[in-house]
Amino acid sequence: MNEFGAVKPLYPGAYPPLQADDAEADYPKAPLNLTLGFDLETLQIPLGDLMPSKRVPDGVMTTRKFRQIVSSIREIGLIEPLSVIRPDPDQPGFLVLDGNLRVLALKELGERTAPCLLARDFETYTYNHRINRLSTVQEHYMMRRAIDKGVSKERLARAFNVNLSTINSRISLLHGICPKAVDLLQDHQFAPDVTRHLRKMKAARQVEAVELMIAANTINAAHADALLKATPPEQRCDQVPVKREEPQGDPLEKIVRLEREMSQVQEKYKHAEQSYGSELLNLVGAKGYLKRILGNDAVRSYIERHATEIFEHFNLVLDTVSMEEAIEQNGRTEG
Repeated sequence: MNEFGAVKPLYPGAYPPLQADDAEADYPKAPLNLTLGFDLETLQIPLGDLMPSKRVPDGVMTTRKFRQIVSSIREIGLIEPLSVIRPDPDQPGFLVLDGNLRVLALKELGERTAPCLLARDFETYTYNHRINRLSTVQEHYMMRRAIDKGVSKERLARAFNVNLSTINSRISLLHGICPKAVDLLQDHQFAPDVTRHLRKMKAARQVEAVELMIAANTINAAHADALLKATPPEQRCDQVPVKREEPQGDPLEKIVRLEREMSQVQEKYKHAEQSYGSELLNLVGAKGYLKRILGNDAVRSYIERHATEIFEHFNLVLDTVSMEEAIEQNGRTEG
């Protein structure tokens, strides 16, 4: 029995006591100039003595995050001890600074005690807010290493609280992806569907597609699918390029006609580029003016009853968006 009553030390401390030989070693000595945030001993505290520091939202025990915590503890145990503090040394009980969900998970699993670190300051410090999460590629390597060491896919699925197909997709994440593309994706998080689209491209196109997604900061399946659809058949692995028939007739005449058509297209493009700014300004002005007009219920009702065709054209102008607006709306939809 120690100063905490029924609480028993789980581990003796961070450092074992010095042996006789070590104590006499000629090492330089200096005072310890740092403040410890926790006691060095990890304590096994009964769950009934733990009090939550904040109210747990209703329905949290049905969320996917909570079910994953329960599955992880059931399969591999509690990895990170709880952070607790004793609010009143003269009163029983400990206040949980970090780990309220883990306490609920342990209770659901029928556990009676929990490993805890006793804090010296009243601070809800959590390592979860101060770490870099595993990237998707690193998670893939971790799963592959676990399987190589004998961990079954079924156990991984239970630990992550996902189905077996999800584990299979994460294990085969980089199958068919060239090393250069893997290096580019090394520090990013993305869904497995991204590489499902990438592996349908040849190596050079994979690298180009990944660079485009990173530049746009949208590494998602929708962007990868769009890049796949824009990939020429000769740069895809899942399509056989169509063999073009030999041109009939005079090839020089066809070349001249093609150059003439290309010249016309370039002229139309330059004209559209020059007039784009003024036309966009006119569109914005017209939309604002029509929006104010149709914002008046009396005017709107009159035009709708007496000039239906004009009313429909007004609505078409209001519904028209510029290219920049369309890209912005698409970005908000994906986000």
